[in-house]
Amino acid sequence: MNPINIQEKFSRFSKQWHPHQIAVVDDMQVILAKIQGEFVWHKHDDEDELFYVQKGTLEMHFRDKVEVVQEGEIIVVPKGVEHCPKSQGKEEVHLLLFEKLNTKHTGTVVHEKTQTEYPKI
Repeated sequence: MNPINIQEKFSRFSKQWHPHQIAVVDDMQVILAKIQGEFVWHKHDDEDELFYVQKGTLEMHFRDKVEVVQEGEIIVVPKGVEHCPKSQGKEEVHLLLFEKLNTKHTGTVVHEKTQTEYPKI
């Protein structure tokens, strides 16, 4: 039951597209990630995902539209909705995510960016 300094946690890693777990709340995990460029089209059949943009601008691509999420804003991707997170240009984006513990990084898609374990920091 100690405060977590999010900026300090972000300073502990540099690898992009590699989530790090900073807390667990019931059956949910709080994750930090740094991204740059485009991710992988995927969906989570049984889990919602919440993305909070700590730094930068996130483009959340859906098959029918793109939502731009600015610093300090959140977007919730409902279960079953195919999506592809992306940064703008060469900007690195820092994200805080809330998702269930059993959520797979890229859903049923297996890709070179897929992570199966998130380091705890």
